[in-house]
Parts: sequence; C-alpha cells; structure tokens
Amino acid sequence: MEKRATFGHWWIGIAFAIPQIILIFTFFYWPAGQAVYWSMTLQQPWGGGNIWVGLDNFRQILTDPLYWNSVVRSFVFALFSTLLAMGIGLVLAVFVDRELAGSKVYRVVMIWPYGIAAPALALAFRFMLAPEAGLLAFVNRLWPGLWDPGLDGTDAMIAVIVAFSWKYVGYNFVFFLSALQGIPKSLTEAAALDGAGWIRRLRDIQLPMLTPTVFFLLVIDITESFQDSFGIVDIMTSGGPARATELMVYKIYFDGFRGLDYSGAAAQSIILMILIVALTVLQFRFIERRVHYK
Repeated sequence: MEKRATFGHWWIGIAFAIPQIILIFTFFYWPAGQAVYWSMTLQQPWGGGNIWVGLDNFRQILTDPLYWNSVVRSFVFALFSTLLAMGIGLVLAVFVDRELAGSKVYRVVMIWPYGIAAPALALAFRFMLAPEAGLLAFVNRLWPGLWDPGLDGTDAMIAVIVAFSWKYVGYNFVFFLSALQGIPKSLTEAAALDGAGWIRRLRDIQLPMLTPTVFFLLVIDITESFQDSFGIVDIMTSGGPARATELMVYKIYFDGFRGLDYSGAAAQSIILMILIVALTVLQFRFIERRVHYK
C-alpha cells in the first residue's frame, strides 16, 4: 500500500508554501513588474516621476541599428560558446568514461572552473590573452598584429567566447559523464564483441542515449550565454573595441547605468526576456522531437 504524507490541518501546507511564495514574488514577479512599468514610461531628466509613453521605448529600440547589432553579436556569442563548451565537455567526459590515464584527476578538477566568479575568471583571461605578454606576445613578434583584442573586434569576441566557454566546460562535463556512466555497460560490451570500435560505439549507441542530456545542456547553455556573460564582457573588453563585444545584456547595463536611460534599458530587458523564452519554446518544440528518452 502506498503511503502518502498528509497534513492534519489545512493551514500547515499553506504555512510551508508562504515563504517560497514571498521569495518568488520579491525576487521575480515584483522586479519583472517594475521592469514592465519602467519600459512603458519615460523618466524625466531631473526627477519628478515618470511619463507614460506606452510602446514608444520599444519602437525606438527596434528601429535602432546599434541594438540590432548587439542582437546579432549575442546570437554569434551564444552559438559558438555553446558549441565549444558542450563539445569539449563531451570529449573530456568520453575520455574519463573510458578510464584513460589521468581520468580520476580530470573527474575531480574539471568542475572547479564553474565555481569561479565571472569577474575573477575574466580578469585572469584578460592577462592570459593579453597581446603584450606571455605566449601571445611571442606569437605577435613572429606575426605582428596577428592577435590584438584591444583593437580587433574579432579577436575580442574570440577572447570572451573562450573565457565564457572555459567556465561552462566543467558544468557540461559533469552532466555528460553522469549520462555516460548511466548507459548499461552490457550494450557497449556487446558491440565491442561484435567488432565495433569505440568511435562506432560512441556514434551508434552512446550518443543516441545521450540526447536527453544534450537537449538539457543545450537549453541551459544558450540561456546562460544570453544572461550570464555580463561580468566577462565588462572586465575583458567593456563592450569594445568599437562595440564589437557589446552583447544584449551588456547594452542594457551600459544604456541604463552609464547612459542613464533607465526606461530604454528596462525595455531592452523585457525584449531579452521574451527572446530567451521564445528560444526555449522553439527548442522544446523542434529539437526535443529528436530526443530519445527510452
């Protein structure tokens, strides 16, 4: 017989739910409601309250070519950082799952980068990828001007993509390794007895059974790339050079706190939220069809 926990009084369940309801309202619904309100008003320059302008802020943003440039850069950043983090995480997980030399060390240390704060990580990569010091300085002496993220927008974008991906490689690694170890060994051993090499086993057996994990990490990584890249961009490039790394989340900060356009920044945050929700829905609508749960 199935045993279920029950409350003797109806108010006990509500008492347990109230703290969580207060937290959700305080840190999600209230800020989101305030952002919606600010996005439809215009703050007067010297105080005195807000003026209701409706959708004017959104019209101004959506007709601004600089904003659309930030959207394109955000998609480029999301695409390459997600592919890089997931690809490297999967490769490392496969090596550890095969118990190659050093796999136990990898298993312990690979998650550490995810625990590093984004500003600290960005500061470290800013020094490591500096063109005037270290290995890259030597490379620049051989090929002058080959690498300079301070002047070249492409180099700057590569730098922030590498730094962001490095942080999330460990996160992806843990999930991929867990999924690989959850695959019955009898399947891969039977394929090995039939003469299938490890690449064939990975392609035909393991990867199809990893699709739920791949789908989960794809949703998480894309979402994080749109909203968790601010610290890295701010420390490494400050959106430069010439706005080459001004992603959507950084433009919200720059316009709101430096340009003092709070209403426009609020409207941009609403657009970013809608974009993330839309991307998540599209992934569930079209990509989840290829996921094998059994």
